[in-house]
Order: sequence, then structure tokens, then C-alpha cells
Amino acid sequence: MTKKFMMIAAMFALASAVKAQETKKAETKTTVGILHPEMTVAQDAGTYQKPAGTLGEKPAQDWTATTNAAAVGGKPNPGKAVTVTGEIIDLSCYLQLGKHGEKHVACGKKCLTNGQPIGLLDKDGGVYMLMEEEHDPRRDGQVAGFRKAAIEHFGQIMQVSGTEATVKGYRAVYVQGFVNK
Repeated sequence: MTKKFMMIAAMFALASAVKAQETKKAETKTTVGILHPEMTVAQDAGTYQKPAGTLGEKPAQDWTATTNAAAVGGKPNPGKAVTVTGEIIDLSCYLQLGKHGEKHVACGKKCLTNGQPIGLLDKDGGVYMLMEEEHDPRRDGQVAGFRKAAIEHFGQIMQVSGTEATVKGYRAVYVQGFVNK
């Protein structure tokens, strides 16, 4: 009986070890770098060393007064002022299909025009969601200028300034300076 118990315990331990190795292998099979690097930006769309332009203002503080006021207990999640350089993309097509670059501009502009999320693709393949920082104006539809600017610069490499927030690996840059006047 003891021998039978020991064999069952050994088989269980072996099965657990194999499962752990399979899980570790699955976790390490992540894509590194830009998806479909053959889909490049137009020659006049800027480079990572010399972006085509800028979007957003460098924040004086990490979060604006309206964001602080809207936060639970008056304390928004941690954020830090950043300037990130990358290609303006639509997250839906990039994450689902890997599409970006010059050949994707017409489709991407349609996606952004119809409300798909705006993204930024950095030179290492890192992806950021871009959105307006000012909480109440964003909620109340008073920041149309940001989406318009993103559509105008779609497929271009831009320098974007704002507040970066990260939650469980998901990164976003909240861009200031687009509240309707």
C-alpha cells in the first residue's frame, strides 16, 4: 500500500512539474518588437530620432485639478509626466491584425473617426493607449481636438507628452492641452 501511495505521489509530482514547465514556456512565447515591421511609415512621417511633430503639453503636475477632484478620495492612481516618441496607431487594428504604417493610414483614420481607441507604438514595440487627461472635459465631450489631432497625424511618428499611468502592465498616456476653448 505504501509503495502504491509513493508511486501515485511521484506521478502527481511529475505531472505538476511538467505542467509548470508548459506554463512557463507559454508565458515566454510573447512577441518582441513591432508587429509586422515591414509595414513602415511614409518617408515624410518622421522618425524615432526626428519625430514629425508633437502632441500634448508637458504637464506642470502629474494630474490636472479636475482629475484630482474626480478621484476616489481625491487621490488618482499614480502617474508620472512623460514624453514618449512613437507612431500614432489605432489599437483595434494593431492588436488584432498588427496593422500600422503608411499602408494602413486610410483604414486607421476611419477607425479613429468612428471611435476606436487611439494608440502610440514606440520603437521597441511598446504600446500605449492615448487619451485626454482632463477628467471632466473628457467625460463631458469637451476635448474633440485631441481625437482630431490624432487622426490628422495618424501613421506619423510623433512626440507625445502627458501623464503615464500603468495598471497591471497596461500603459496609457493621458495627454493635456486639448480642452475645447
